[in-house]
Amino acid sequence: MAENDFFVHPSAIIDEGCAIGNGTKIWHFSHIMSGCVIGEKCNIGQNVVVSPDVILGNNVRVQNNVSIYTGVICGDDVFLGPSMVFTNVINPRSAISRKEEYKKTYVEKGATIGANATIVCGHTIGRYAFIGAGAVVTKDVKPYSLVLGNPARHIGWMSEYGHRLNFDGNGIAICPESGEKYIFNENKVNKMES
Repeated sequence: MAENDFFVHPSAIIDEGCAIGNGTKIWHFSHIMSGCVIGEKCNIGQNVVVSPDVILGNNVRVQNNVSIYTGVICGDDVFLGPSMVFTNVINPRSAISRKEEYKKTYVEKGATIGANATIVCGHTIGRYAFIGAGAVVTKDVKPYSLVLGNPARHIGWMSEYGHRLNFDGNGIAICPESGEKYIFNENKVNKMES
């Protein structure tokens, strides 16, 4: 890949063996470790660590002070808020190596994880889910779900544009920004085809 296909600030470190997509920007004091795959048009903020073998899709926004540990896979259009935290071991101990016990965490397309949230490893954050600031996620999060608190609890549903959905008696909600319609059925939300 030509050097000008993506931007790397001079203070950032990119280890050998990374694949970085066109249009991606990597800012001050960030470290991208070997084996990472970072998609096109991503923005990696200041003081970010991307550990070996992490996969980020296209158009992923990683805000300042985020560490993305081995085992994390993010789909396209994911937003990782400032200082949010991933884990990759359930029972870490300094004196015991558990590198063979890393658990996978999947963040599906369009999901948002708010500032200072913590994602306990081994779970899936569904597409377009919205994790509120400071939440501690200890289980899977359904697509379009809005979760808050410690431990994170489901409190509502969100549109793909990031607006709270209010369903009528027929289980239909309309995003106030996009006008797109959503249906609530069998305790899950799906966007209706237009």
